[in-house]
Amino acid sequence: MNEIQKPGISNRIKTVPRLAWILILISDAGMAVWGGAAALATKHLTGPDATPILEAEYQNFTGLSWSQLSVTSPKVADFITILFRMYGTYCMLFGMLTVAITITAFRKGERWAWWALLIGNTIAYGSAITFDLVVKAVGIFEMTEYLGIAMVYVALALTAPLLATRR
Repeated sequence: MNEIQKPGISNRIKTVPRLAWILILISDAGMAVWGGAAALATKHLTGPDATPILEAEYQNFTGLSWSQLSVTSPKVADFITILFRMYGTYCMLFGMLTVAITITAFRKGERWAWWALLIGNTIAYGSAITFDLVVKAVGIFEMTEYLGIAMVYVALALTAPLLATRR
């Protein structure tokens, strides 16, 4: 094997950014898919204990039954459902936007994209995690938010040294 064919540092330099953008792509595509499900299939999106997520959030936060709310105040239940669907829409759009940034500018090594992904994902995942904690609705599915932000932070940490070398 000659010098050019040996795996070395140049191969690792190419592998790290590729791994990084794939991690962010998986994480943010997951957020887009979840947001789409929240917007389009609200009643079928499960939360803790396989309870529909919106019902679980309402019941855990208020201590009251969602079915009771639906009977006594159907317009309030409809309003809460619309708000949740809009939240899902925003998550879907955020995920799609960050996927676009990831596969274009971040993949090319553009400095602004690194910062946009750091700030955007910190706010998006941070607010989702905070919301789940406040309404006491943290189940297995909600734990993927912790995995998602961890993947983003690992990817950005791996590429931070490369960012420092670019101007």
